[in-house]
Amino acid sequence: MVSLRKFTLSLSLLMLALAPVPYGFQAQAQETRPSVLPTGGGAALLDPADTVFLMLDHQTGLFQTVKDIGISDLRANAATMAKLATLLDIPVITTASEPNGPNGPLMPEIHEFAPHAVYVPRKGEVNAWDNADFVEAVRATGRKTLVMAGVWTSVCVMFPALDAKLAGYNVYAVIDASGDPSEMASRTSLARFVQGGVIPTTTNAVLSETHRTWARPEAADLAVLYGLAAPNYAAVAESYAKAQQVVAAK
Repeated sequence: MVSLRKFTLSLSLLMLALAPVPYGFQAQAQETRPSVLPTGGGAALLDPADTVFLMLDHQTGLFQTVKDIGISDLRANAATMAKLATLLDIPVITTASEPNGPNGPLMPEIHEFAPHAVYVPRKGEVNAWDNADFVEAVRATGRKTLVMAGVWTSVCVMFPALDAKLAGYNVYAVIDASGDPSEMASRTSLARFVQGGVIPTTTNAVLSETHRTWARPEAADLAVLYGLAAPNYAAVAESYAKAQQVVAAK
């Protein structure tokens, strides 16, 4: 039986593969960062100007308990989100309940690739939304769309996601940049997210929703991120680039 996670990821990759994506192109970039197009298209999607990434408890000790996704994939997806945030000027807030305990320190890639990220220490609270400093840091961004990822999905993402939704925020949970101790925990988390009004999503979906158009100055850098979110797409891009070189050499 195919798991919900694998089905979600396969569907996202299929949609990306079917899209006419001009990787390796010479972009006619416009100095714009579109959110909603003049036609009204995109009104139901993430607005990067109203979005903040919340990276919750991506701690190296906890990674050792994750069983529903490969650790290398989880870390790569979290790092991709950090790179995307830097590229599109999206605020990032990180936090950990107790980094000096067995859960371990935060993975360094997030702050490495998103140097603008703000770290909010907690005083042991399991639920980040129970920490006043964390909630204030979110409010200080002035943004109402929260894109969350973390370890464990069923706890460190679930608890603040439900509380933030109740507080009036639009909340997304990035499933493949998060991890749980079992497939059962992951499936149950997905059901509870949907029941609570939290929108489950994936790294490449967040990338696509904030990207919107290839006619933008960051197009080439965004194309590289697609190769990180979907490694098979990177292979397609490499084949395309090589074919273009062969044609040009004739």
